[in-house]
Amino acid sequence: MSSIIVNYTEDFVNGTVEALKASNLSELLEKGAKRAKDTCVSIKPNMVCSRKPSEGATTHPEVVEGIIVFLKEHGVNNIEIIESAWIGDDTKRVYRVCGFDELSRKYGVKLHDLKDDRIRKVKYSDYTFEICEKALNTDFLINVPVLKAHCQTTMTCNLKNLKGCISDREKRQFHNMGLHKPIAWLNKAIKTHFCVIDGICGDLTFEEGGNPVTRNMILCGQDPLTMDSYCAGLLGLDPREVEHLKIAADIGVGRMYDDSVRVIELNADKKPVMTKPDYGIAARLAEYIDEDSACSACYCALINALYRSDYRGEKIAVGQGFAGKLGRLGCGNCASNFEKFVAGCPPTAAEVVKFFRCFC
Repeated sequence: MSSIIVNYTEDFVNGTVEALKASNLSELLEKGAKRAKDTCVSIKPNMVCSRKPSEGATTHPEVVEGIIVFLKEHGVNNIEIIESAWIGDDTKRVYRVCGFDELSRKYGVKLHDLKDDRIRKVKYSDYTFEICEKALNTDFLINVPVLKAHCQTTMTCNLKNLKGCISDREKRQFHNMGLHKPIAWLNKAIKTHFCVIDGICGDLTFEEGGNPVTRNMILCGQDPLTMDSYCAGLLGLDPREVEHLKIAADIGVGRMYDDSVRVIELNADKKPVMTKPDYGIAARLAEYIDEDSACSACYCALINALYRSDYRGEKIAVGQGFAGKLGRLGCGNCASNFEKFVAGCPPTAAEVVKFFRCFC
């Protein structure tokens, strides 16, 4: 049975290790190689542009550090980090800006700029991809995207993150083709063996950051499509309406998230308290929120739902400070005594959007 691990944490290194220990990663590593110490594990973060992870665009180095610590504890020492920035930016500069140079020195892990890598042509269906060899030659690929919005594909997570494994010429072709179909097909050409999602503060609106919303979550699991379709709900989206997810399901990349997938929450009773955004779109949307000691996951669900909907009415109460109190409209189980509230601890943004449509 497929499962998703969700860890609520403000300690991103140890929180990542904790999530991985609760997952089946150690079993997969042992199964996928004759000897774990000889296994080449490639970590593919999202280093799209030269913006710090706190701005909501790029993978936090602490998450990757947690993966490295876990791998080394399990006897894996042949570890590399692979990525290529988007067209117009320099991967090596992005690594430096995001703190990966220091991470590389600390653990002796090599950073590879896939813009310098050799290209191999790989065919799927009637299309031939130009894929960087390191993404194909590795024994075990760990995909480490940022959970965030995207201006063209609505969302970006595991499936789209593999776009950093192709040549710049291929990236241009992807845009010419409309992104969705080639993204789905690429995930048949490149095998993702495990997924670790940086759900710390992904951008609310665009892939290049600037409107981060604090969520403080680390998610992990084996199936990239299951993970992405689950995360679509966290962004307030119906995964069946995200075209590349639908295509990926049709061609057998993985399975869509449904109620049969087990979601295991770690530290659910210690969900980090939300810090209100003080700039950008999220700050403007906060005008419609009455917050009192809200957990980051619940607050983020409400922010994302406000962005996805046209609700601009009275303030919605959210947070532990409203537990046991009366009121009009609330978000989360802490507001269960309100006249109308969306249940969940936390609810997904998709559930909050549905609540707005039905009751507001």
